Amino acid sequence: SDHAHMLTSIRFVLSKQALAFTRVRTMASLHPLFQLHWESVTKESIASETADLVQKSKRVFDAVGRLNPTEVTFDNTIKVLADNKRFHDTRRAIVDFPHHVHPDKEIRNASTEADKVLSEFDVEMSMRQDVFNAVVAFKEKGSFEDLTIEARRLVDRMIVLGKRNGLHLPSEKQEKVKEIKKRMSDLSINFSKNLADENSVVEFTQDDLVGLPEDFVQSLDKTDEGKFCVSLKYPHYFPAMKKARYPRTRQLLEAAFLSRCKEPNTKILEELVVLRSQLSELLGYKNHASYITELRMSKTPETVRKFLAELGERIGPLRDRELDVYLEYKTKECSEFGYENDGRINGWDYRYYMNMVEEKEYSVDQHKLKEYFPLDVVTEGLLSIYQDLLGLKFAEVSNPDVWHKDVKLFSCTDAESETLLGCFTWTCIHAKGSTVMRPFSVY
Repeated sequence: SDHAHMLTSIRFVLSKQALAFTRVRTMASLHPLFQLHWESVTKESIASETADLVQKSKRVFDAVGRLNPTEVTFDNTIKVLADNKRFHDTRRAIVDFPHHVHPDKEIRNASTEADKVLSEFDVEMSMRQDVFNAVVAFKEKGSFEDLTIEARRLVDRMIVLGKRNGLHLPSEKQEKVKEIKKRMSDLSINFSKNLADENSVVEFTQDDLVGLPEDFVQSLDKTDEGKFCVSLKYPHYFPAMKKARYPRTRQLLEAAFLSRCKEPNTKILEELVVLRSQLSELLGYKNHASYITELRMSKTPETVRKFLAELGERIGPLRDRELDVYLEYKTKECSEFGYENDGRINGWDYRYYMNMVEEKEYSVDQHKLKEYFPLDVVTEGLLSIYQDLLGLKFAEVSNPDVWHKDVKLFSCTDAESETLLGCFTWTCIHAKGSTVMRPFSVY
């Protein structure tokens, strides 16, 4: 399925030249800012890096907060804050990243705790009234109009974000906003951690898995009784939902998948709904939807509702025609194999019959198709496209210090200036306890 997702980005035959990637970089050639040494990552190193990052960022906010309104300039206020955000976010990603992928649960837990510490710190800094006043004071200076469009937009956005944090409100309301935001941050982190630590499986006999490719079935772990263990992670769940012929198998998987961390995460969601409503009300918004859409293209919930309603009217007939086709295939298959037919397309039927239509009516067999697109060819082709589109140059780092032998590390430089912009990892592997299934992770 990973191949199928990446294939959508490739629309032409790749030449040998397009696949030519340099592999000249080494870990030592990277700027220290972009180096994460996995072998030396420990609970203590994560805690130490977190404390250092908090201390360095706080010094920047303190310096800006001490400025008198007459002293503020673009360089000592706006630029300093922007540079600190770039540094802070980059280093934070390195501290935060292990909780997504590290094979050691203790390291993942330490990274999660670091995420909580930094999230709380971020809330504290975002609520700095003295820093907000310094930004407002700069905008009120005549030099604001002399800035570039980008710089003016940055200043305006800083002020908007400050107001969205309640810095225009009385101090007692600001404290309540801060309290709610910290609690929401903790809840969100716990929600993600619960999903990351979730490792339940559904056990099936070989007959239950009829229709699935043999190589997929044989790759599954087995119980002592000989049953096959299908996890609820994407590399197992999606292939099974697309190819498992037995309806009961798909139904059980769908129910288990949608019930992951049901009890703890339901409680989290229920509390989050209340907190979001309270926060929106405190900040003067009609509801959470109004608060969220303010900074987005839609601007208002009404625009979103109108768009979805109009879209639904237009695609409704197409949806109905497609579901009728799926139902025809379901009726035929249930009759052929003696399965019960309830006369409708259920949630656990959707991907299966969509895949069947692709294969039978459009001759698209993803399992066969991926044989013609080896992962290394697709990877290099996809990256070549992005190099050309974005004016970048990627170089694979030799002997990278990463968390798994199959993970690749690339440096990213500006093609024109050759300035090192950052690094990214490419991985389509899944390890127990890991949540990273996307090809890219950037830092």
